[in-house]
This record gives sequence, C-alpha cells and structure tokens, in this order.
Amino acid sequence: MKKRKILVSVILIVMFYIAENIISICACSIRDESREADVVIVLGAAAYDGGVSLVYRERLNHGIYLYQQGLAEKIIVTGGRAEGNQHSDAYTAKEYVLSQGIPEEDVLMEETSVITQENLENSKALMDENGWQSAIVVSDPLHMKRAMLLAEDTGMEAYGSPTPTTMYRSLKTKIPFLMRELFYCVGYKWYRLFR
Repeated sequence: MKKRKILVSVILIVMFYIAENIISICACSIRDESREADVVIVLGAAAYDGGVSLVYRERLNHGIYLYQQGLAEKIIVTGGRAEGNQHSDAYTAKEYVLSQGIPEEDVLMEETSVITQENLENSKALMDENGWQSAIVVSDPLHMKRAMLLAEDTGMEAYGSPTPTTMYRSLKTKIPFLMRELFYCVGYKWYRLFR
C-alpha cells in the first residue's frame, strides 16, 4: 500500500511538472515584449536555394515589421547552410529581406549555426563586435520559451516577439510543435541545472 502511494505521488508530481511547463510555453507564446532595442534577431528555419520556407518567411516578415516600426536599426538573420544548398539559410533570408526594401547595410548574417542555441550565441558574438547590448528575438510562438531561455544564457538583453502570422495555426501542426518544444525545453532546463 505504501509503495502504491509513493508511485501515485511520483506520477502526480511528474504530471504537474509537465503541465507547468506546457502552461509556461503557451504563456510565452502570446507574450510580445517588443520595445526599442539595438537589433532584431530572426531565428532561422528552413531555406532553399529558391527562397525561404513559409515558416521562415513569416518570421522574417515580423522582423521586418519591427524594423519598420523603428524598434531597431539592424536585423540579424540566422542559419547555416543545409546539405544540398548552395547558400546558407541566412544568405537566402537576407535576399528576401532586401527584396522587401530593407537597406543592405542594416541586415547582418549569422550563417554558421545549425540549432537555435547556435543562432543566438553567434548572434550575440555579432552584437558584441558592434557594441550592441539589446535584441528583440523573433520566432514562432511556441518556440519563444526555449528561445528566451537560450538568449538569457548568452548574456544579451533580450525581448521576445512571436510572429503573429505563424504557419503553425491548426491543432494538427500546433500539438506536435508543442510536444517537441516541451521535450527540448525540459531537457534544456535540466541541462542548465546540472552543467
């Protein structure tokens, strides 16, 4: 009987922990902290030699919007070169941003990263080179919680701004994305705890 109570207690604790993390991810997904900053960092998504993916396009569109609102004077686009592509994701993203009328001198590329952590660490290095301290971080809503944890750990002054036109709109697309973010978010929190 005692073992059963312990087992039930453990299950309840795990369920509460998972629920708390899901609530935290969802709460962050609807919180827009955009304000004046030195740069906008648009986190990478897939791109091809023919152009950016729909997911990346909407992130870029939001970054462009924030720039056009005068909240930052520079945009950093991120992403390394995927296998089979001639150019990096950041290069393709920059081409898209320039096609929207943004001056070339205001668009910087971080083009060696593969994962979100590298997007942010390498963007922070670019910021340091230019004496910039603050950034508005742009990504899809359900990605923002983990992105902000990672941004915080780089030491940058970061403000999250989820794209309102995300391609993840239906439950069919949101639920797998949420489950993936739950897995990576929890994993990163434990990594931070024991590193």
